Amino acid sequence: MAIYFISDLHLEPGRPALAQGFVNYLQRLIDQGDAQQLYILGDFFEVWIGDDFSNPFVDQVKAALRAVADSGTEVFLMHGNRDFLIGEAFCRAAGCTLLSDPSVIQLGNQEVLLMHGDSLCTRDVEYMKVRQMFRDPQWQQALLSKSIDERIAFARQVRSESQSDQQMKSADIMDVTPAEVDRELTEHQVATLIHGHTHRPAVHQLDNGKCRYVLGDWSDESGWEIRWDETSGLQLQEFSL
Repeated sequence: MAIYFISDLHLEPGRPALAQGFVNYLQRLIDQGDAQQLYILGDFFEVWIGDDFSNPFVDQVKAALRAVADSGTEVFLMHGNRDFLIGEAFCRAAGCTLLSDPSVIQLGNQEVLLMHGDSLCTRDVEYMKVRQMFRDPQWQQALLSKSIDERIAFARQVRSESQSDQQMKSADIMDVTPAEVDRELTEHQVATLIHGHTHRPAVHQLDNGKCRYVLGDWSDESGWEIRWDETSGLQLQEFSL
């Protein structure tokens, strides 16, 4: 049996080819029959305004996740910086389990740290301040108490400001801080980290035998995954949609 990790799909109604590619990906997992678990490490959606919002696109995604869960695959979903409002109601409907960020899981005889990755980008001081606000439960409840139209308007504003800010920042600032990576690995007493967020897929060999795996973001044509089994270990790979 195998365990799969994906992140940064940024699903949205305006990208139907990507959404269909994800549905096809899940169907392949069902057909292969080897997926014991599937971990989605954040930014599953481009934006999520609350579990009380639904449309045909959301229903399609829920049904696809439910189908793979009903086939016997455990599905775990972690918040990203785009979809931090995903709640238990969505997870129940989709047949998945909400996973805290960070989390440590067991792969064979080793423990592995899972994160979305945005909290590792500590050099982006302004973003870290915004992240702290967005992850505050009271702030989230205040936002969820607003109307759906108000939340949609807020999401559009945040997205526009984020795109403008990224154009002003250097690539290094938006990447992880090595010292923060080392701190997290040390704190959780593990040697392996898997995360997404930066859209820079790679396998980084660190000091003292430690390793950092970075998942890539998905496009209309291709996706990224990490696959683990007892024989091959962790393998980062790009595949066609």
